[in-house]
Amino acid sequence: LGAEEGSSLGSDSEVNGSSASGRAHRADRYGFLGGAQYSASADSNLPVNVARQRELKWLNMLNNWDKWVSRRFDKVKLRCRKGVPSSLRAKAWQQLSRSKHLMEQNPGKFEELDRQQGDPKWLDIIEKDLHRQFPFHEMFTLRGGHGQQDLYRVLKVYTIYRPDEGYCQAQAPVAAVLLMHMPAEQAFWCLVQICEKYLPGYYSAGLEAIQLDGEILSALLRRVSPLAHRHLRTFKLDPILYMTEWFMCIFSRTLPWASVLRVWDMFFCEGVKIIFRVGLVLLRETLGSAEKLRDCQGMYETMEQLRNIPPVYMQEDSLVPEVVSLTITEALIERESRVQLQRWRDRRGALQHTPSRRLHGARAL
Repeated sequence: LGAEEGSSLGSDSEVNGSSASGRAHRADRYGFLGGAQYSASADSNLPVNVARQRELKWLNMLNNWDKWVSRRFDKVKLRCRKGVPSSLRAKAWQQLSRSKHLMEQNPGKFEELDRQQGDPKWLDIIEKDLHRQFPFHEMFTLRGGHGQQDLYRVLKVYTIYRPDEGYCQAQAPVAAVLLMHMPAEQAFWCLVQICEKYLPGYYSAGLEAIQLDGEILSALLRRVSPLAHRHLRTFKLDPILYMTEWFMCIFSRTLPWASVLRVWDMFFCEGVKIIFRVGLVLLRETLGSAEKLRDCQGMYETMEQLRNIPPVYMQEDSLVPEVVSLTITEALIERESRVQLQRWRDRRGALQHTPSRRLHGARAL
């Protein structure tokens, strides 16, 4: 996934099917024109009066944000778990991540960095990756269109803002999701918070942070589904083989779009534990019983199963309640993180890139 490894993330035309066969005539409610992410249902299942009530509650919360986060965070969390109203998602994500605050602290910084040339080493790779990001979404269908231009700017500016990190291919789909909801400057500061606070080290060379989280995921899976854990160990399937894209792209290239947005709503509120929970639920539902393992008699079959998770397990109505009910806490992740870090040091020595401390969601920021 590192830029130096070439294009190891497949294009979205690979993920979503060929452009010729996959295109619909009208965009769905998320802006997709076709492909696997296209949603045929025109509207949300939520009754209009319920949707309006939720919007009003969220508006009140956003207008008194600091008070709500400091005094009534459990209510904020509950509302994020129910799903942020689509009309307010951009505002909510910026408040939850404190990227709004960061942008206000750095007026004009994005434009200032955008005027700089940038390192050609990164710019060439970014340029090649632009057409791979959600080519069925109306923002990104046109080569050189406004969506691709904004994506280029956001990713370029990040390489100038953090020259020590540069660019990692998994940042492109993350930035693209942000751009579907907000202008380039806001998307940039939101990306900064994801890379530096929520998932520090994920996009650094060497991918040590993601490998560590893979080991943490495996250890947590032993608790959640011993059968799935044993099966993966039997066939020597390292977590890095199946969870890298899930975690680094925050499931944006895996789940149906309604589920992606629900996961992101919870992720911005509660932090990385949501990514762990989603991964654990998918592993348990796919490999967690003898019946399910009947078709997974080897490494290849198991990987195929994880690449083609049955849609029923990924739909928001079934996925979100399972994620919410899973008792995997920040404290448990931190404890397992210390164990796995010590094991890493015992086996491989010190980390080459020591990331900053991971912050678990809106209350910690």
